[in-house]
Formats: sequence, C-alpha cells, structure tokens
Amino acid sequence: MILVSSCLAGLEVRYNGTHCLNSKISKLVEENKAMTICPELLGGFSTPREPAEIIGGNGEDVLDGKARVVDQTGKDVTQLYLKGAFAALEKAKELHAHIVVLKENSPSCGSSKIYNGKFIGEKIEGMGVTSALLMRNGIKVISEEQFAETFL
Repeated sequence: MILVSSCLAGLEVRYNGTHCLNSKISKLVEENKAMTICPELLGGFSTPREPAEIIGGNGEDVLDGKARVVDQTGKDVTQLYLKGAFAALEKAKELHAHIVVLKENSPSCGSSKIYNGKFIGEKIEGMGVTSALLMRNGIKVISEEQFAETFL
C-alpha cells in the first residue's frame, strides 16, 4: 500500500484550507492503490490553522528534543506535530505501507526541504517531523516531486 498526503489527493486540509492536487496521486487513491493521511489532522489540528515552522533545526532535531515547532503567533505546537507523526507511523505500519508520498516543505511532511523557521518563505535542507519518524522506522518517504520523477 502507498500512503499519500491528503492535500496531494485534493483534500482541503492544508494550514490555509487549500489542497495541492496531484492528479496522478488522486488517481491512485481513486483506484484504491493508495490511502490518504494528514499528520497535522491526526495530531489534533483543525483546518484552517496558523502556519508553523521548525525552529532550531529539522524534524530529526524535534524528535530528539533539540528543536521545536512554533506557529506564526509564537505558540509552541511541537506536541501536536509529534502526536501526528506517531499516529502516521502507526497507520503506515497497520497498512504495511511500502512507500509514503508526503508534501514537500511542510514542517510535518517535508522529506528534503522545510521552511527555515523565520516565516519569511525561505527553504532549507531538512525533513519534517513525520518524514523523519517514518524514515527512522525504515519506511521510505518521498516528496510529490520525487513521485513524479519515479512513477511517471
């Protein structure tokens, strides 16, 4: 089974209530070859919500207690991101997911790039919290860009 970020399948679950529809990913869901997942919703967030970024590192650092996730108002939302990441891991294990396609740049889902923690739209190398946890547990995570290169 393939797990995919809900927003990539067209569900309006992003922080601002939008989606990032990828028609190939949506088709996989329609054909029951993939299932959707949104770590932020699993963590307890609602839609819409304040944008958040990782401060002081990346998702691996958050897992190690060395960095935190903060929303644009300054509220520490690290625990909700961790809760969502662990719920996503359980879902991936339950479904025996062999690959997970997550939305790049997200503080949860980014697999190679995230925002720099300064809320200025600048990206840096790094993983989000969920991507880091899934990878630590041996689950392959790719971005929608890598999906397009690999599966199309």
